[in-house]
Amino acid sequence: PPILIATSTSILVWIPSILSLIQSADAASASFGNHHAPLAAFSTPVSNNVPRVTKSCHANISSKPICSYYEVQIPTSQDGPPRQAISVEDLTTTVKSILKESGMKHGSVNVISRHTTTALTINERENRLAKDMSTYFLSLAPPDERSSAEAAQKDTQYFHNDIDERPDSAEEAQRCRENGWDIDDPVELQKWRDQEPINAHSHLLSMLLGSSETIPVVDGEMVIGQWQSILLVDLDGPRDRTVGIQFIGYE
Repeated sequence: PPILIATSTSILVWIPSILSLIQSADAASASFGNHHAPLAAFSTPVSNNVPRVTKSCHANISSKPICSYYEVQIPTSQDGPPRQAISVEDLTTTVKSILKESGMKHGSVNVISRHTTTALTINERENRLAKDMSTYFLSLAPPDERSSAEAAQKDTQYFHNDIDERPDSAEEAQRCRENGWDIDDPVELQKWRDQEPINAHSHLLSMLLGSSETIPVVDGEMVIGQWQSILLVDLDGPRDRTVGIQFIGYE
């Protein structure tokens, strides 16, 4: 199961302008009336093509504010060892469980990946779709011919994967030192290079997909569609990964 690594809670202070925005929203909602009918996943098009409010809900701003952060380790569901494969992990149940623990009823939850070769997205969690995702992503950014990935493509190379040329700037060298590598020692420099994966394509795909998602919370429930899930996409795995989850709102 997912492992909670760290958590912190802060006092949340709302500035007056936020309160005025909420009051304005209340007034606007009143003009639409209080229509709370559920909207079907596949509803019949409305003939007049005018958007309509199907649900309206506002937080009680006198309730206790919440600002809580959780760091969670997500174990891979795939068999190892790491082989630069693309896999998908569903975080929805984990986030729902921590949301309930937080006590937040209204607000938003932000989920962020803490890695440069993973991504977050909201979509359907379905096994065959996950296979399609892998095939499609690797067609967009095929692995380097020097990569250990099964999909490594001949005549494809990326600058990032020229490990023997790195670090190639004072800034990158300093980042290596800050992360515990004494690259001024030739032996340690070679150790650092040896452990660096040939994974430029994973970085590029992570940039395309994005590293965070924010979901509204109403009446203690995340506002996501019937078939939507919060997905962690591992683009350089399978490996255990870590995500940060922050709740901001009211009890």
